[in-house]
Amino acid sequence: MASVTEWRDAMAPDLAVFQSIASAAWERLPGQFRQMCGDLVIRVVDFADDDVLDELDIESPFELLGLYQGVALTHQSTGDPTREPDQVFLYRRAILDEWTNGEDSLGEIITHVLVHEIGHHFGYSDADMEAIEDDVFNAA
Repeated sequence: MASVTEWRDAMAPDLAVFQSIASAAWERLPGQFRQMCGDLVIRVVDFADDDVLDELDIESPFELLGLYQGVALTHQSTGDPTREPDQVFLYRRAILDEWTNGEDSLGEIITHVLVHEIGHHFGYSDADMEAIEDDVFNAA
C-alpha cells in the first residue's frame, strides 16, 4: 500500500492525457463496433454543460460519465444536410470520481463508458455490451 508521502504530488490526468487514454481504449474496441460509428469524435471535457444536465434531469454533474450525441448510421441518409460528426463526450471529472471510488483502472472505466454510450445509442443489450467489454479486457 502506498504511503501518504508517495501520493502527495500525485496529479489527476489532465484533458490531454485523458484523451490519450480514451484514444487507446477506442483502438482496443472491436473493428466492427468502431466501424458502425463512422467518423465518431471522442471529446473529453471536465463536465457536461448545464443544458445537457437539465435536459437529462440530472442534478449533479458527477452523475453523468459520458454521452453519445448524433444520429445512428442506420438513420442517416445521403439527402441529409451536412452536419457535425457524431460525438461521444467523456466527462473527465465524473469519471475520475468514479475511478477513485472503485477498483477498476481508469482505462477500464473509460472503455466501459465508451462501450455503453455507443452501445445504448445503437440499441445493444447489456449482455452484448458486456461481451464486447469481456473481449477487450481478455485480449489485453
